[in-house]
Amino acid sequence: MQRLPAKMIAKIARPACDVFINHRGIDTKRNVSGLLYDNLTRMGVRSFLDSMNMKPGDRLFDHIDRAILGCKVGVAVFSPRYCDSYFCLHELALLMESNKRVVPIFYDVKPSQLVVKDNGTRSPKELQRFSLALEEAKNTVGLTFDSLNGDWSEWLRNASDAVIMNLREVEEARVSLVITTNTSSVHALLKKF
Repeated sequence: MQRLPAKMIAKIARPACDVFINHRGIDTKRNVSGLLYDNLTRMGVRSFLDSMNMKPGDRLFDHIDRAILGCKVGVAVFSPRYCDSYFCLHELALLMESNKRVVPIFYDVKPSQLVVKDNGTRSPKELQRFSLALEEAKNTVGLTFDSLNGDWSEWLRNASDAVIMNLREVEEARVSLVITTNTSSVHALLKKF
């Protein structure tokens, strides 16, 4: 999978959100994705859910791609028909290509059931891009939820905790990198004297 250069990401990205929620709206917007967005927002986490963060006139790809590139953590909510959506797969691929930490949530679907299908509308390059991103997500530890037998409040608590934990880890790594970089700069400067 080809990664985007850090300079390109920095130029495009404006930190509009902490968490980007990638989902198939028709399957999960009114339950899993909407509940997670509301709960994270109540906790003070700046989350992006297309129906909540976009207004008429916004250009879909521009707005969504900018949010993905600017987020710290992505949440991929996989549902039975997730792979039918070009938008879902594009967003997932962009999350992976920009090296975002992604928390997979498997809602009424097993990872093994998620397959990119060639329906004749996608180029071979897109199929490969989407398949690589999907495989990477399937090989990432995530959460599963069975809507018929699962405990919604327990799931929401676990999902929110997982997102918060990942946000903390990303932020701690960023702060550590800044400190290390600054320390190295100071050492290099001191060596000159």
